[in-house]
Amino acid sequence: MFVALLLMLLWLLQIVFLESFYKSIKTGSIKNTAEEIAASINDENFYTEINRLTRQDLICVHIVREDGTPVLTSGNQPSCILHMLLTDQAALLYQQAVEGGGTVLENYQLLELSPAMQGKASVQNASTEQLLYGILAFRGEGEDAEPVMVMVDATITPINTTVETLRAQLVIITVIMAAFSILLVLLLSNMISRPIIRITKSAKQLATGDYGAHFTGGTYREVTELADTLNYASRELSKVEHLRQEFIANVSHDLRTPLTMITGYAEVMRDLPGENTPENVQIIIDEARRLTDLVNDLLDLSRLQSGAQTPEPEPLNLTKMIRGIMGRYAKLVLHDGYTITLEANEDAMVMADRLRMTQVLYNLINNAINYAGADRAVLVRQTVENGTVKVEVIDHGEGIPAESLPYVWDRYYKVDKNHRRSTVGAGLGLSIVKGVLEAHGAEYGVASTPGEGSDFWFRLPLLPEGALTAQSEENHSDFS
Repeated sequence: MFVALLLMLLWLLQIVFLESFYKSIKTGSIKNTAEEIAASINDENFYTEINRLTRQDLICVHIVREDGTPVLTSGNQPSCILHMLLTDQAALLYQQAVEGGGTVLENYQLLELSPAMQGKASVQNASTEQLLYGILAFRGEGEDAEPVMVMVDATITPINTTVETLRAQLVIITVIMAAFSILLVLLLSNMISRPIIRITKSAKQLATGDYGAHFTGGTYREVTELADTLNYASRELSKVEHLRQEFIANVSHDLRTPLTMITGYAEVMRDLPGENTPENVQIIIDEARRLTDLVNDLLDLSRLQSGAQTPEPEPLNLTKMIRGIMGRYAKLVLHDGYTITLEANEDAMVMADRLRMTQVLYNLINNAINYAGADRAVLVRQTVENGTVKVEVIDHGEGIPAESLPYVWDRYYKVDKNHRRSTVGAGLGLSIVKGVLEAHGAEYGVASTPGEGSDFWFRLPLLPEGALTAQSEENHSDFS
């Protein structure tokens, strides 16, 4: 496109408008020369300047009086019309200059003269085009100043041959540039399209589920960046697919285990006399509850991630709620030897959804119990500082490797690749904790050292005293 515009511009300037440009420049040059002569007509070196200009610019100069009689003639160009002028013709040009505001311009062929100059042309010069420019001036000074007209004549050199030469050259240049442009376009399109075609092919391969597809860049930075981005997306999709498969396997295991036990104990109770005991019935009930918990956890996780489940905050004594939850683990503490301790120096009031925060604490404590160390100790620590309350759930188990810490909250992710059945809960707790805390706008995190244990924590802003008092008064007003 650029080459086409450039060639078009060259054709316009060098062919179409060349003659107009040439005549315009020539006319301006003659006018400037005439004005310069008229301005210096009374200088001492006037005649020397006239001779210099006529030789330099290849012009003729003719100075005449009002009646057309000559004062000075300089220059001997062979086709100069000024040498052919009669006195009455010069007088007529003088009169035209007076009527034209002090100047007169004639552009003519020697056989096609204006009425003032007809009858003096020779046949051999018929094809020569001439420019004649006259300007009025005063020769002398004061009362003796004589009005005269300075006339300058120049030949307009025919440029038809030049135009033909330029046209031939431009045709050659146009053909060469067009061929070069086509080759350049083909080369560039090949350089650009080839890597894009490869990327498109790999993208289609990726769309079929082949996450081993590799995207190769090209010579352009943008294409290379696109390939790198798609390679990164392919790796991430491969990870997600791998985690999804692990998740399905783990959930299937958690679903199959209680179903197997329920079926097995039910068949034993049906087939063997004396096995219809309260203990066997309790096992069936416990496994059914475990199955229910797993299904509920899956539903809660789905609702949290889709945004369908939003918290309903209310003034909540977080410390009191933690104490109540820990009381429900009494049986586990008594029979299985776990030690669950709470450290809290004062009660903390927050604005939170009671049911969802209960879910968060249950899941964190269950996770700590599942991965508690040999001491079977779980510490729940509450710290009030800078207008916030921080709750930590600490165990002394195996810990989590540093490279796994950013992913422990993600769905599908499991640090322990060898799936094991949880002591309490269904194994989806941390993903649910993440969803609930993010819905509350809470800070959360985990610190862990392999071999020493893990510390899962979250932080909520304390409820201001004024807001708590106002809420109490509002509730009292509602009951009255």
